Formats: sequence, C-alpha cells, structure tokens
Amino acid sequence: MDRSEPRTAVPPAVAAGPGLAESDRRLLGFEAREWPHPGVKEEAMRVELGLSAARYYQRLGALLDEPEALRADPLLVRRLQRLRDAREAARRRRIPPAVAG
Repeated sequence: MDRSEPRTAVPPAVAAGPGLAESDRRLLGFEAREWPHPGVKEEAMRVELGLSAARYYQRLGALLDEPEALRADPLLVRRLQRLRDAREAARRRRIPPAVAG
C-alpha cells in the first residue's frame, strides 16, 4: 500500500469484534484510519457515517468506556483513552481551583 494514501480498510480486530454493534465497529474502524488532515476526516464523518463532528466524538468517547470496544481493538482503544486522559489532565491544569468563600 502506498503510504501517501489514507488507510480505508477496517482493521481485522475491529471487523471481528465480538459484542459490538455494527455501528460501533464502523466507528472504531473509522477512527483507526489515517487522515492527511482534519478537514478530510470531518467531511468523511458526514458522508460515510452521517454524523456531525460533535456527535461523532460524543459517540466515540462513550465507546471508549465499553469493555467490548477494548476487546475488539485494545491498541486503538487504549491509545485513545490515553489521549483523552491527557487532554482532561491538561484542561484541569488550565482551570484554577474554585475559591471557597
């Protein structure tokens, strides 16, 4: 496969993921693909999945907490969980603690 083209195939682990709904497998497979830049990915969200970017990321965030998703593609799900946790930690560092009073 030419490295300049985005991956479009659903990874085998996601395709065979037990206990996941077809829409959840499609969501994980979509997230596993490589994208040249965010605009291409957002357009593909609308065209291929019929979801806005906001709704896509809401569903993906919920899916990351599902044990079935972790069993279906542990490397992807753990990587996404680490990214989510790092963003949350960075957000907490930016927000000053509430002042009691």
